[in-house]
Amino acid sequence: MNYLITNARLVLTDAIVEHASLLIEDGHIVAINPTDINAEQTIDLGNRYLLPGLIDLHADALEKDIEPRPNVHFPLEFAIAQADKRNAAAGITTVFHSLSFANAELGLRNNDMAADIVRAIHVFNGKGLVDNRVHTRYEITDPTALPVLLKLLDEDAVHLLSIMDHTPGQGQFKDMRAYQTYLQKTYQKTEAESLSLIDDKLAQAESAQIRVRQLIAHAHSKNIHVASHDDDCSEKVAEIKALGVHISEFPINLETARYAIEQGMSTIMGAPNILRGKSQSGSMKAQDAIEHGVATCLCSDYTPASLLTAVFMLEQLGVLSLSEAMKLVSLNPAKALGLNDRGEIAVGKRADLVCVDFSGTYPQARQTWVNGQPVYQALYGGV
Repeated sequence: MNYLITNARLVLTDAIVEHASLLIEDGHIVAINPTDINAEQTIDLGNRYLLPGLIDLHADALEKDIEPRPNVHFPLEFAIAQADKRNAAAGITTVFHSLSFANAELGLRNNDMAADIVRAIHVFNGKGLVDNRVHTRYEITDPTALPVLLKLLDEDAVHLLSIMDHTPGQGQFKDMRAYQTYLQKTYQKTEAESLSLIDDKLAQAESAQIRVRQLIAHAHSKNIHVASHDDDCSEKVAEIKALGVHISEFPINLETARYAIEQGMSTIMGAPNILRGKSQSGSMKAQDAIEHGVATCLCSDYTPASLLTAVFMLEQLGVLSLSEAMKLVSLNPAKALGLNDRGEIAVGKRADLVCVDFSGTYPQARQTWVNGQPVYQALYGGV
């Protein structure tokens, strides 16, 4: 089937084209403002924005769909389907569900459960609305996760791997007491349990680099990109870059992010940080990183709807033009992971598209297409 989208405010990588049209055929964009038109259907957007579909490289929200309350679990297929619909409604057309492998320390973040979720996503993909992918996060102080992750890589069930080091005293948790409080408050750990967890992390940290090297080498053999999490200094960036890591997620401070960019790496910041104007863990503001030119990508982190909103906030605040802001959630993530078939509105690319409506202060996805197929529609104001 081919169809023509008309009367669109087309957001390209370097310009916004008013009252534009787009010809879609076999799931791809075949022409912008075509003159010779033979379309089976015409869709008039009423001069609303038409954006490339959002690409979310780090999305934790699925964990809450599976475990909405402590020790309350929903069936995996049910939970994944709910997340799939929510992402379509947020304009996210490619999502990397982030799943942590940290033994049995943090709720769902244990090896057996996380592996089951990875496999469930792998089975579900192709049946849902958007492109659901897997981002596995390895906590380096967990020796038991290594064989599990190696097996998942061999099953081709992983699309992105990140290396996490939550050893207290560095990274996200430089203050030992702050980390203990975080564990007790967020994961309902007793004081004794949190202290035991910290002691175990410190004990396992010494042999962690051997496991990290093995895991990264295996990921590279499977052509899987690798990211590092919560880098806090240039020395750590240099260390992970030497291991073949090319993405720095949530660098703690401006100096670290700048060094990562200078080393040719991509950096990822959280969109909720833009909305809230601050980091939930006390790290740098994402807006500061963007203003200093050291933020390559934005991710939804734990709130899918934040991604689209952050783009328009950056434009409204005068931080970036809308075209430049869109790159943070489309073209740049696509480039970071070598997804050359998507990420921009251009001839030959996948027709992953989002039409945006403003029913109030914040932007809403009105229509979403994935690979040319309509997967979501909401008529705000009945129109």
